[in-house]
Amino acid sequence: MILEIHPDDPQPRQISRVVEGLKNGSVIAYPTDTTYGIGCSIFCKKSIERIYQMKLRDRRKPFSIICSSLSEISRYARVGNSAFKHLKRFLPGPYTFVLEATREVPDLLLTRQKTVGIRIPDNRICTNLVSALGNPIITTSANLSGEEPVGDPYAIADTFGNQLDFILDGGILTTDVSSVVSLINDKPEVLRIGLGDVSWCG
Repeated sequence: MILEIHPDDPQPRQISRVVEGLKNGSVIAYPTDTTYGIGCSIFCKKSIERIYQMKLRDRRKPFSIICSSLSEISRYARVGNSAFKHLKRFLPGPYTFVLEATREVPDLLLTRQKTVGIRIPDNRICTNLVSALGNPIITTSANLSGEEPVGDPYAIADTFGNQLDFILDGGILTTDVSSVVSLINDKPEVLRIGLGDVSWCG
């Protein structure tokens, strides 16, 4: 089901409808500040498995999560002083920051090193959704693994059809991805160059 949602002033009724779905295991496609993502609540194991299956994704590659605020990040990741300064400076924004995970993160989302990738996109639909849900959602680009990201919600519908419970139409987006930066041990390390500037990483 495609739902048109205003990108600058998301309709609360539409957000509430999707949040209710997420609480009951819905898998959704939604806009970010880069391209469209696919996600579900981080506490719905069956839904996470659905996303692995629909994307044909290697289960050894865990998904990142979207938080609504810096305070929520501190619940799911260990944030040192230096890392906090970087998060405060660059979020919301087109970055995924890799941090040491806390016990709040489900095992299915952890790397072997017990780390987790975390985003706060600069997109009101996204942040309103996660804030209203009360916990993070999964984030992974809305495409089959190995293919290019998709910035058109109707193209996403063509690819995934009824495998998605909701597609939140926030307009046509870029096909860019976020820059991925590890902040483990408070030392920035670029893992992927994307939309976010990484010239500040030493």
